[in-house]
Amino acid sequence: MLTLHRARLVLADPAAPPVTDGAVLVDGAVVAAIGPFAELAGRGARVRAWDGVLVPGLVNRHGRWLLESAYHPDPREESGDRPLPPPAELTEERWGGSARRGLQRMLGHGATALTGPFDRPSVRTAVARSGLHVLPGDGASGSLDPLDGQALPAAVHRPLAVGGAADFAVFDEPGPGAGCLATVLGGRLLHRRR
Repeated sequence: MLTLHRARLVLADPAAPPVTDGAVLVDGAVVAAIGPFAELAGRGARVRAWDGVLVPGLVNRHGRWLLESAYHPDPREESGDRPLPPPAELTEERWGGSARRGLQRMLGHGATALTGPFDRPSVRTAVARSGLHVLPGDGASGSLDPLDGQALPAAVHRPLAVGGAADFAVFDEPGPGAGCLATVLGGRLLHRRR
């Protein structure tokens, strides 16, 4: 199925000029075309219009720490939605639940990749099922926000390219502090801000 993601600005590669009123045509899990919306419209694709900036998916460079050294509380616990020190005697099952919530929160910040490796079996399972790409990293502590004060080019997993993976995010504005409107991983919409 073809999906055309239209955005006010498309920045497929941070090193290249952006496309105003641009679009990314996705065929399954792959980018089929990138360019001005007017040139890509009318191909029988479902259109998703985003009022924001479409960028390549980001890397959360604190993945290992966030999933194996921090606890992501269940909303029913009324402990907020920020990572906390893990409770004493956290079972493997609860580590898995924490990891799934942490992964959802990473997607909510535009991450399509994170750093590992992961030692806990329940965390490895949650990461494998999420579809996020695992990259080697140092496991340093940090934020759920992949930008985490750094410039966009340093946070990008890989530029969007025709024939490449349809992994991208849409933000309401460019740069640090921007809110993530949507995250697409392998052509699937996995996060959409309500």
